[in-house]
Amino acid sequence: MNKILHPAESLILSKVPESVRQRAEKIRLIAFDVDGVLTDGSLLYSENGEQLKRFNALDGHGLKMLLQGGIMVALITGRSGPIVTRRAADLGINLLYQDARDKGKLITDIANEHHLNLEQIAYIGDDIIDLQAMQKVGLAVSVPHAPAYLQQAAHYVTTVQGGYGAARELADIVLASQGLLGPFLQGNLLVRGIAIQ
Repeated sequence: MNKILHPAESLILSKVPESVRQRAEKIRLIAFDVDGVLTDGSLLYSENGEQLKRFNALDGHGLKMLLQGGIMVALITGRSGPIVTRRAADLGINLLYQDARDKGKLITDIANEHHLNLEQIAYIGDDIIDLQAMQKVGLAVSVPHAPAYLQQAAHYVTTVQGGYGAARELADIVLASQGLLGPFLQGNLLVRGIAIQ
């Protein structure tokens, strides 16, 4: 690596295998599973049968930083409901795919739609429905509570659980690998032509 890293980028990348950093340098889109990745996987129901989910603010800020850094963000879930729609809207995420049962085909469709090679896509998931997508992309990531066979299919397993900063960890790794995290720490700089606030 020839570029000079911000100290925070160096710190993050010192804990990541070189092979993961090399994969992360190429990423232009990250697809996130929702239940078990952006949440802890718990499904809470109110007395009226309303479904509730708990999201992590650190994860949300990480997704916003990806978007501001020019990395596309997609949310892909096998479930559907207004909660995920609301979360995507709150974060400014336009690529939302609900009721996704064949995530492997969907990830290929997303690549084609956005003129990306699969090696330019990262996917993070926690269950068997995510496996085919993980097997296709350039950077496959899972979380510590995922089944062992899913972790084996991943290039990287986050150090924290889904819903507790796993998405932020991946965001920081990708941003740091591309030299895009430092500008957020320095304030109001342009990254890929986008003003970072």
